[in-house]
Amino acid sequence: MEYIEFKANILPIEIGRDVLIAELSELGFESFVETNEGIEAYIQSEEFEESAIQSLKILTNPMFQVNYSIKKIADQNWNAEWEKNFNPIYVENRCSIRAPFHEKIAGIEYDIIIDPKMSFGTGHHETTYLMIKRLLDMELKNKKVLDMGCGTGVLAILAQMKKARYVKAIDVDEWAYNNTLENIRNNNCEQIEVKMGGAEKIEENNFDVVIANINRNILLNDMKRYVSSMIEGGELLLSGFFSSDKEILLVETSKLGLELLYSDSKNDWTMLHLIKR
Repeated sequence: MEYIEFKANILPIEIGRDVLIAELSELGFESFVETNEGIEAYIQSEEFEESAIQSLKILTNPMFQVNYSIKKIADQNWNAEWEKNFNPIYVENRCSIRAPFHEKIAGIEYDIIIDPKMSFGTGHHETTYLMIKRLLDMELKNKKVLDMGCGTGVLAILAQMKKARYVKAIDVDEWAYNNTLENIRNNNCEQIEVKMGGAEKIEENNFDVVIANINRNILLNDMKRYVSSMIEGGELLLSGFFSSDKEILLVETSKLGLELLYSDSKNDWTMLHLIKR
């Protein structure tokens, strides 16, 4: 499978990078690497329409300067690229996310090994970080957990390490599906059930905890299915959207009988922790 790489330099970078990631997510881009100058974003070749790039609002917004390039990238090029830039992540001094070639740090409660390939979810992005941070404070022992849009499988792996009774991980992307299988083997978490597809692959309706770190539009489209898969008193963690979209999500979650327990933000990205009443 071939991918398209969209590489952009952005000024001002702090706000512009987040705006561009959000807009590219709407176009189907699924993997992002933050660079010192901006971002690198990736989409499957068959899903890419170059004409859609011209619809990016940031390109005509006078607040931003964006220079970009587009090229086709072979599968094997990704490994060398991420190995150059991938550094371990530490969350709350309790969880580390590292590549296989990094040394294990003593005293870390949850040590997760991730070989991300083309998948999203190394902990570098704010939404993954926020999700991990919240999961660290939750009681998952003996619970059934669903990870929607699992990416690298990092959140499912953490749930398993926290002694969840059953964990199911689902992603529509073939790269993510295979990458999650690889990463659960790397972490001796092979009890996790992995499915390739969308919300139609949920099947069960008795999850204690559902995790969904996906873009806003997918969350809004599939949220009803997530909620129907949860027990009464079940908990739903949502992220993958900007803080400016928080109220839109809360309106929809309220319609589905969800109550907000907690929210957290990092660099204009937000995570919501809700309960099914």
